[in-house]
Amino acid sequence: MSEGGKRTPLARLLKRLDLEEIGHDRFRGHPGSGEGRLFGGMVASQAFVAAAKTVVPERPLHSLHAYFLRPGRHVEPIHFSVERIRDGRSFTTRRVVAEQRGEVIFSLMASFCAPEEGISHQTQPMPKAPPPEGLQDWEDLRASILGERRPYGALEVRDCDPESADPAILSPPYRRIWMRPRGEMPDDPLAHMALLVFATDRTLLSTAAKPHGLTWDRRIGASLDHAVWVHRQPRFDGWFLYETESPAAHAARALIYGAIYAPDGTRFASVAQEGVLRRKRGCAS
Repeated sequence: MSEGGKRTPLARLLKRLDLEEIGHDRFRGHPGSGEGRLFGGMVASQAFVAAAKTVVPERPLHSLHAYFLRPGRHVEPIHFSVERIRDGRSFTTRRVVAEQRGEVIFSLMASFCAPEEGISHQTQPMPKAPPPEGLQDWEDLRASILGERRPYGALEVRDCDPESADPAILSPPYRRIWMRPRGEMPDDPLAHMALLVFATDRTLLSTAAKPHGLTWDRRIGASLDHAVWVHRQPRFDGWFLYETESPAAHAARALIYGAIYAPDGTRFASVAQEGVLRRKRGCAS
């Protein structure tokens, strides 16, 4: 995966998710370069990988619950310590603490389980959405509002319900986006699950910002806690639909729910997050 001899964004992300083992149940990850606070999905996905490396491959992730405790920094390595809470007949539980410069920035509880036959249902169908091929890229939309362009990331994102550049135009706290990797994924199931965890932190707070006219240049946001439930094992070889909605917000905190669907309509993951969402100083309400 190269662009003129350089690693593609997807290849760089996969490299960062390949943690270095530095001791018994201790790992080191490198978040890479960037501006501002570190993307929470990066820390969460690396912490998941650290936990998964202490679990047999036959037991994939079925849920995780995390807290973002301090802003992460780019460039600085992150150290992950894994505690083996339980190794049961069906379920395995791990606790992960992530530290940067000696300070805890993130904590994670992750549960893994052995696959088995059992009950299965899905009461809500995948929402109808326009095909991704006719939609504008997320980074192009952002550039049109801010007047500045960032490099394309490892995930290609197409927005079915884009926010307006005009803060006076309000819309419901609801969004559908298509996402897919910008390149070919390896066969390793761990890489596909790690990419799922990384992707679940995308667009959530921006969904909650929509009814308040808090466009990219008018808001400050940060994830507080994050939960993911995996119903079926993901394989990201193409597009998947992420539906998000914010049913409640108060006191500068917003709650957002998410559902992730395969193109055939199968729901394979659910997400919940609460985050801080504030208006930038100098931006009138």
